Amino acid sequence: MAADPFSVRTEASCTSSPSTLRNSKTAAFRIRAHNQHIDDKNRFYKELGTFALKRKIEDLVLRAEMLAPTALEFEEARRLKQEEIIREYDLWDDVAKSNEDLVQLAESAKAIDALKDLRYKAEEAKLITELAGMDSINYEFLKQAYTACVNVNKTLDKYEMSKLLREPYDMEGACVTIESGNEGIYSKIWAEQLTRMYIKWAEKQGHKARIVEKQDSESGGIKYAMIELEFKSAYGYLSGERGIHCMSGTSENKFDLSKDGAAAIDVIPLFLESSPDLQIDENNLEIITTPPYEEKQGRTSPSLTIQHIPTGLQVWSTGERSHFANKLKALNRLKAKLLVVMREQGVSNLASIRSSAISSSWNQVTRRYAFHPNKLVEDMKTGIQLADLTGVLNGNIEPFIGAHINSRRHEIP
Repeated sequence: MAADPFSVRTEASCTSSPSTLRNSKTAAFRIRAHNQHIDDKNRFYKELGTFALKRKIEDLVLRAEMLAPTALEFEEARRLKQEEIIREYDLWDDVAKSNEDLVQLAESAKAIDALKDLRYKAEEAKLITELAGMDSINYEFLKQAYTACVNVNKTLDKYEMSKLLREPYDMEGACVTIESGNEGIYSKIWAEQLTRMYIKWAEKQGHKARIVEKQDSESGGIKYAMIELEFKSAYGYLSGERGIHCMSGTSENKFDLSKDGAAAIDVIPLFLESSPDLQIDENNLEIITTPPYEEKQGRTSPSLTIQHIPTGLQVWSTGERSHFANKLKALNRLKAKLLVVMREQGVSNLASIRSSAISSSWNQVTRRYAFHPNKLVEDMKTGIQLADLTGVLNGNIEPFIGAHINSRRHEIP
């Protein structure tokens, strides 16, 4: 007959020696003590994390409390002034100016609503941190408050930057050209990667970027691409991107075209609501039409190149379906280029442009991207350095854009 399992366990327990029992109790005590230590450690780190989050939220809320009311007061005063101007004259006297004033009034009203919303969100986050101090809130909820505060401050950053966008054409869209270096496959691949970077940046801003021109390289990558960003202030944000962007396999100050790559970025304004206000003598233009590529190469419309003979500036258009449309697009790009050059040289007419002083996007290194051994992105214009190379290539270029715009502060009266 089989033994009763219960009686066997009881017998074994009763026949255990005193030393065995003491060892068992000691082991159980150690386990409980170890578990208690882990619980205390976890509680400590959680409390430390909560404390750190609260401090960060408090700092962000403080900034919002300092800036939002001042910005709101400024925008409300601006709106009152705009309303007064509109009341003082007949809107039909100057339709163009009236439309401009009405647009500015609508923008001011929009900014006021946004700033009021920011103030409300900052007050809400402040209340959450106060509740957290009374243990009335959990850690996850506190993280949500932190995320909300970060978004509030990002919006304030954009608002502050927008006030610095006072240069001509800053409020226009942007046409960005990415041109690979002449040597090596790496430059072609690098140009394609930079194209994706700007597209992702636009998407993070809630906008779309359209590739309107592109020429692939037979060995891989692209020879050039042209992106149009049809949203307000795109040119003001991206104008600082102009110049050479170097990709280097090493973080040392060396550059090897057999292993590294380079691409030149050019940025011109894309006029959103009107054509560029510039008259060009047709006799100063050389227009070249190139027959379309074969269909297998991806283009069936004729390409058109326009050169401005006095300055040597050259533009092209291949993305439109007709010769006329390509000509119109190329002319607008040429006018935008000439307006930028005139602004840079401080001249008021085309005849005063010094062709020898026109700067090329290949003249100056703007940014260097190192991949090994330490990943690093270094902006040569502002001195900003970021170790998050992957994030930058995924479109997180706001620190560089912000630094470039903030460098204008001393120029603002």
